[in-house]
Amino acid sequence: MLSCLALRGVFPEPSASPAGVKASWGRAEAALTMEPPALRKAGSKQEEGFGVPPRRVADPGVVPNLRRSNSSLCKVRRSQNLFGNSEKQENLSSWIPENIKKKECVYFVESAKLSDAGRVVCECGYMRQQHLEEATRPHASQGKDWDPKKHVQEMPTDAFGDIVFTGLGQRVGKYVRLSQDTPPGVIYHLMTRYWGLDVPSLLISVTGGAKDFNMKPRLKSVFRRGLVKVAQTTGAWIITGGSHTGVMKQVGEAVRDFTLSSSHHEGEVVTIGVATWGTVHNREDLIHPSGGFPAEYVVDEEGQGHLTCLDSNHSHFILVDDGTHGRYGVEIPLRTRLERFISEQTTERGGVAIKIPIVCVVLEGGPGTLHTIYNAITNGTPCVVVAGSGRVADVLAQAAGLPMSEVTISRTQRSLSVFCQEMFETLPESRVVEWTKKIQDIVRRRQLLTIFREGKDGQQDVDVAILQALLKASRSHDHVGHENWDHQLKLAVAWDRVDIARSEIFTDERQRKASELHPVMVAALISNKPEFVKLFLENGVRLQEFVTWDTLLHLYRNLDPCCLFHSKLQQVLAEEPGRPAPTPPTPPAPCLQMHHVAQVLRELLGDFTQPLYPRPRTGDRPRLLLPVPNVKLHQVQGVRLRSLYKRSPGHVAFTMDPVRDLLIWAVVQNRRELAEIIWAQSQDCIAAALACSKILKELSKEEEDTDSSEEMLALADEYEHRAIGVFTECYRKDEDRAQKLLTRVSEAWGKTTCLQLALEAKDMKFVSHGGVQAFLTKVWWGQLCVDNRLWRVILCMLAFPLLYTGLISFRERRLRAGRGLLRVRAFFNAPVVIFHLNILSYFAFLCVFAYVLMVDFQPTPSWCECLIYLWLFSLVCEELRQLFSDPDEFGLMKMALLYFSDFWNKLDVGAILLFIAGLTCRLIPGLLYPGRIILSLDFIMFCLRLMHIFTISKTLGPKIIIVKRMMKDVFFFLFLLAVWVVSFGVAKQAILIHNERRVDWIFRGVVYQSYLTIFGQMPAFIDDVQPGLYALDGPRSVTECDALDVMPDSVCPCAVGGCAPVFMQGIGVNFSLDQCSPNGTDPYKPKCPESDAVRQEPAFPEWLTVILLCLYLLFTNILLLNLLIAMFNYTFQQVQEHTDQIWKFQRHDLIEEYQGRPPAPPPFIVLSHLHLFIKRVVLKIPARRRKQLKNKLEKNEEAALLSWEIYLKESYLQNQQYQQKQRPEQKIQDIGNKISTVVDLLEMESLKRSGSTGQRLASLEEQVAQMSRALHWVIKALRDGGFGSEEGIPAPAPQKASEGQDLELDGRQEEEDVGDSHHVNARHLLYPDSHVTRFPVPNEKVPWETEFPIYQPPFYTDDRKDKGFVDPAGSAREPPSGISYNAVDGPTDRRSFHGVYAVQDGLPLNPMGRTGLRGRGALGCFGPNHTLQPVITRWRRNQDGAICRKSIKKMLEVLVVKHPLSEHWALPGGSRDPGEMLPRKLKQVLRREFWSSFQNLLTQGTEVYKGYVDDPRNTDNAWIETVAISIHFPDQSDMDLKRLNSHLHACDPGMSVRWQVVDKRIPLYANHKTILRKVAALYGAFY
Repeated sequence: MLSCLALRGVFPEPSASPAGVKASWGRAEAALTMEPPALRKAGSKQEEGFGVPPRRVADPGVVPNLRRSNSSLCKVRRSQNLFGNSEKQENLSSWIPENIKKKECVYFVESAKLSDAGRVVCECGYMRQQHLEEATRPHASQGKDWDPKKHVQEMPTDAFGDIVFTGLGQRVGKYVRLSQDTPPGVIYHLMTRYWGLDVPSLLISVTGGAKDFNMKPRLKSVFRRGLVKVAQTTGAWIITGGSHTGVMKQVGEAVRDFTLSSSHHEGEVVTIGVATWGTVHNREDLIHPSGGFPAEYVVDEEGQGHLTCLDSNHSHFILVDDGTHGRYGVEIPLRTRLERFISEQTTERGGVAIKIPIVCVVLEGGPGTLHTIYNAITNGTPCVVVAGSGRVADVLAQAAGLPMSEVTISRTQRSLSVFCQEMFETLPESRVVEWTKKIQDIVRRRQLLTIFREGKDGQQDVDVAILQALLKASRSHDHVGHENWDHQLKLAVAWDRVDIARSEIFTDERQRKASELHPVMVAALISNKPEFVKLFLENGVRLQEFVTWDTLLHLYRNLDPCCLFHSKLQQVLAEEPGRPAPTPPTPPAPCLQMHHVAQVLRELLGDFTQPLYPRPRTGDRPRLLLPVPNVKLHQVQGVRLRSLYKRSPGHVAFTMDPVRDLLIWAVVQNRRELAEIIWAQSQDCIAAALACSKILKELSKEEEDTDSSEEMLALADEYEHRAIGVFTECYRKDEDRAQKLLTRVSEAWGKTTCLQLALEAKDMKFVSHGGVQAFLTKVWWGQLCVDNRLWRVILCMLAFPLLYTGLISFRERRLRAGRGLLRVRAFFNAPVVIFHLNILSYFAFLCVFAYVLMVDFQPTPSWCECLIYLWLFSLVCEELRQLFSDPDEFGLMKMALLYFSDFWNKLDVGAILLFIAGLTCRLIPGLLYPGRIILSLDFIMFCLRLMHIFTISKTLGPKIIIVKRMMKDVFFFLFLLAVWVVSFGVAKQAILIHNERRVDWIFRGVVYQSYLTIFGQMPAFIDDVQPGLYALDGPRSVTECDALDVMPDSVCPCAVGGCAPVFMQGIGVNFSLDQCSPNGTDPYKPKCPESDAVRQEPAFPEWLTVILLCLYLLFTNILLLNLLIAMFNYTFQQVQEHTDQIWKFQRHDLIEEYQGRPPAPPPFIVLSHLHLFIKRVVLKIPARRRKQLKNKLEKNEEAALLSWEIYLKESYLQNQQYQQKQRPEQKIQDIGNKISTVVDLLEMESLKRSGSTGQRLASLEEQVAQMSRALHWVIKALRDGGFGSEEGIPAPAPQKASEGQDLELDGRQEEEDVGDSHHVNARHLLYPDSHVTRFPVPNEKVPWETEFPIYQPPFYTDDRKDKGFVDPAGSAREPPSGISYNAVDGPTDRRSFHGVYAVQDGLPLNPMGRTGLRGRGALGCFGPNHTLQPVITRWRRNQDGAICRKSIKKMLEVLVVKHPLSEHWALPGGSRDPGEMLPRKLKQVLRREFWSSFQNLLTQGTEVYKGYVDDPRNTDNAWIETVAISIHFPDQSDMDLKRLNSHLHACDPGMSVRWQVVDKRIPLYANHKTILRKVAALYGAFY
């Protein structure tokens, strides 16, 4: 948590005076300690003896419902997108003025200073005309000094909305002007709710120099690339000062470069600038009382003066207003509170809920930057310092590589003289001391400080350094081993940085259990992070152990709401009978169960499969161990995802096939990479791939999004190829075992087979595979050898005794050797024989049927016709057998649907029904002729049935498929043709004929004649209409007909005097008077056309009809007919490529049909049906499954077969990887990557050499300087005539750098470094629970013996309520009197364990040295404050009662307590009331009746420590000393231990007490951990 990141580069450091800077620091520090006074007081009392101050509470300004997940925010934004922009602006314009205020000066007080333009200004910095009218009027406070608390008031803000930078592109940002007192919760609500920002998973606070500075081009490039990369990959917010200068400008340019080089799909980098409103140049352009949508802002760097312009590359601006003008640093406290508030929020990414981590990135900078880093480090915020950027960054980078003993005042002076020369010249000694103290405190916590050196230790990108810093800081947090490691892993998963997880987390330093990865595995699955899933599998996660019933249910309850499967599940839940309707106030509890998932999956896989997850019986219903679906992984106590893996009594946790379950979950969400990883772990991989193909194809049919549908089809095709690849490997290895895989019944996939899955999924490529076709061919030939010639089979069919001659060969040896009926039965049961027998039978049926229709159709049925009836009856029986045959127990409805889904079955049923209709009419004497017509039409249908028989032919089968496809083209062509035919026919009919009311003649004129015109002829024999003549007047001679040259004589209709002339030719109608009806009354003649009775000529325009005819023939004959030909050609070309696959696919249906068909052909098949009826209905013998197409193996055989399949699957995957590497594109990419790596290594080596050379030169220079001083001393000593004293001999400088030596110490270095043995916590600059700042005391100035002339510590004594038990406050000038030091002073023992301490000016001196503060602070007594720390331990034992061990050593458990306001646990000790033996804190957790017994335990305990305690409350005149006593219970049956456990009781409801495992990561106060380490060493236990 970041408590104070102040002075973020917007403070003009070089020009600021020391007083002004110190005042700004004071304001920042004051902002950091803002908390309710009551809590501070209570905390100081209750935490006494803990060693560190209590935890500060968060800012109370919180808006409700801020902790919402990303999904909810996305939903809100999606719902908002439904409205227009104007409505959004109205909502924003109404919400902001009500909740966000600005500040205005309401009292004008003339300032002694003038503005830059020489004008009179107010104390606030604004001119008179810039004030409100009421501010310039006579005021009640006139004559008084200007007070910002009284004379600045809040009012609704007038600057907010969208901002566009004029001339710098069309990028639109957001901005708001707000008061410095605005609660951070309101700002956060504005950003996430109204600005639509996603909750970040990381907060990056960039600080540094406020003025422009130069960076090395390469370092600048590395910084920009890395900063944007970490923000873009982790979804982070970058917070800067927002101005167009210094470090803020560097960040803005980094974002700009990323925006220009990336596509819009990569997302926008959120860059938030927090600036002071009063220092923004041209801010008048942003003022819009109702909101600027947008407000145009002009960046004018030349005319900005001492103000600053906003940076155009930032996306959001928060402009902090305090009512003043030109004063920098106003935004610091608000920015600090906002960052702290954001870091306390929780972000949830795919089930991983973590508090938003924060990191500070430092470039260059001055005093303000150093203070920012100091505050960040003090409050536990990791910092990344970019070495080489200049000034403070380089000073810190150099100090970080030194031992603590060498971080001295003189070293700081030298560093400042080198890196901050201008600043160093004006820096007083007190500031150098302060800098040294801060640098020491920063360097001391190396685990929070990361120095990024370009090319150092493999560091090439800033993003890696930032994430490594966060992980390093996480390791330093006090957590018990696993919790710490788990937190780091959750951070990596939330950031989606698998590279960081591989390099920083999954190392060999720690042995972890696979079960520890299960919760984050769930999170990685839900958030679709396949690389993490792959990483977890590589590190020991076994899906068989990971996927439990509850885990699977949790995964389905967290499906992506956008996926189609989720909506189908919701539909199933809504349609579930008996489900109570939810009431509006309370949403329904999640009721999704796995049988609901099974219902949807069965719809996708097909009804031929059994439910994958059966509906549980009453009392056996699987229950989820989680009470809520959204699990927070960050909780230390309460429910976690880890509870998914607890075992409840009598509960079957694991599923049948966990890999299958996880694969289905990934596939239904169309997650390609995730499904690929999981499929590689599957056992029944061929069936799994085919099932995935089926599911994806079914989902693609219902998917409305075209892109998603295409992706599903592509993924389905990919899984089909995988199934083909694995089956190919199996078929090459062993054909028989591979064919067993096709027909093996898979229990995991609903008791179906691979072949059936492929057929249902229409995976034609798989079915057309050579191995599958070889198996089908084997089934087709039955027990016959497949190499038998067909003519031999037909010959044996006609003369079966030839079977005994060896003309036909059999596969089985017993059939080859046998000579009896066994061979005959095997021959006639072969599907190929049954098929050809049925062909011969069917041809005979058609011949007899045709003979009856054409030759022997008598009023009384003949014997041939009766044979036809018998034949048809046998066909009906066979169709009924196919309809009701259900060997797989699908049910009648399912079998009926399957039966009628086949086109040929529909044709059979139609032909049979039409035959029955014709037979019915034929048996009625009056309907004999219509019956014959119906039977004749029925004969056509029976003939069409022959095409199905020919589909088995390799030559005719593909052609039939092409014909079927072309029929679809004809259908669409007829639709287009009908438009032209009807349009032309109606127009022609309307032009020629007037009011024709006869429907049949209208149809002839409109459709029939127009259709025949396309083919250029009129069928005269149908309607006796001759084309080309049209008669209107009297008779003419044949000669005149010839003269007219209209028609030959044979077709010229002549009357008595001649024939009629022609006025319409080619229209297709001949209307001579003897062939047309003038009034349309003759039903056998068409109506005559319109005519002019006066002129005796046609009334229609001949030219129009000719034009219509020409256009009609042009479009129909030329355009449409050629279009039909082109469509046929395209269909032929398209189908021809896949004809072989389609034919092989459809071949299975015919083989399966005849494989289960009775061997006798119709009409003899009636006997087989009679036998079957007796067997099934009378004797009730169940049907047998066809083993050839569905075979259930024994468990051992199935296990061996699956193991063999897995082995060959691995071989297939290796071949795929090898082929991928051998591709030219991949080779080129690999070569490019290798070249880039070599170039990077060369550059890094060059940088290392140059850096090492510089370090060696610096070391050599220091050695020479030291030698020079030593020689100078020798010369001086010789001149004085003596050898001098040893005290003056300067020590030789240590060798600090050598080639290849790393200057940076390990971040896990102990705080007790050489030269850092003095008290550290007692010298923290900010005294706990107060606004008092200590005088900085560097390490070298701690001892009282060391001279420190400028040491002037402040005097502070807290005003405590329990005045009866504390010393009087006193003051620096008047110390308290009447106190006896180094003696027992009444009830108070003022003797020190370290002997007699000094007393100066009436006050005792801390025996450990200076602390930077006088008085007694928050302690009760001057001098030593004695405390007691009982350390109560026992051995940690497992469930069997055995002592747990780690690294061979036994493990301890210690009794600890926790206060509600504290983040740390503590030993149950502390200060004691006068005359009491037990500490106050111990009394709070023990019942009174056990106090005396515990006193006896204390007297019997072992003293492990007695002495000084480094406590942050210590001062120069008051300090804490303690006695630590160990109370150990070696035996778990010890009566005292049992009594202790029974009497543990926390009096305060908020206080917690527990037994905690002893570990170096235990969340305990630092000085308590030191005591605990001594106890562990005492008993030889693990620590």
